[in-house]
Amino acid sequence: MRPTRAHMPQASHPTIEAPMHTFSMPADIVDRVVFRRGKAHAYPALAPARTALVVVDMQNGFLMPGVAHALCDTAREIVPNINRLAGALRAAGGLVVWVLNTYTAETLQNWSHMHECLTAPGRQELRTRAMSRGTLGHQLWAGLDTDAADARIEKYRYSAFIQGSSGLEILLRSRGIDTVVITGCATNVCCESTARDAMMLNFKTIMVSDANAAATDADHARALISFYLTFGDVQSTDEVVAGLGRGAGEGRG
Repeated sequence: MRPTRAHMPQASHPTIEAPMHTFSMPADIVDRVVFRRGKAHAYPALAPARTALVVVDMQNGFLMPGVAHALCDTAREIVPNINRLAGALRAAGGLVVWVLNTYTAETLQNWSHMHECLTAPGRQELRTRAMSRGTLGHQLWAGLDTDAADARIEKYRYSAFIQGSSGLEILLRSRGIDTVVITGCATNVCCESTARDAMMLNFKTIMVSDANAAATDADHARALISFYLTFGDVQSTDEVVAGLGRGAGEGRG
């Protein structure tokens, strides 16, 4: 018999206020996750030394009006939460990775299907101008708090983990990382693609509900719900920071 909500561990349902996406995980979705996993959050404690904050595509090419080829206005509003997560993880001994969406001539050739069949005429030129190395669009948004100890990785596909996209998996394995916290934009494209592939590569994976952004509230919500149901955990910034505190005594062992 399926347990009732009264007998299930209950999850918090943080509500994100505008101008960020207003999102609260639906109670029926939490019920389904608890029934499947026995708890609402798969990773309530995070060992900082084995955790990486992966910040996806927080570049001018997505955030800066007049420069962006695919503007995501809500992405500017999650910057304070990303900065808070980065600061908390650095202070606890974890790794922060800035992932940079990058256009190259080779990408046009070896990912031709996307550019020729799934991109409208003229959009390829816009993307080239916005996301090529050395351009203003390729640079990280100026409001992000970066540090010399952070890593920067270029990626050439939506997912940073798919074969041939980037060196992210190699970097994380070399640092003894087994847990990734996914933030950035867009929730339903590069962030979700990266998060799903991370789980499939056996990383414990969390998407942060108020540190990811998409073009619409509906896009954001659908991606988080789909990921939470099957692939990993969805937590708020507050919950991730609290989890780092609970796991602070855990080393690399």
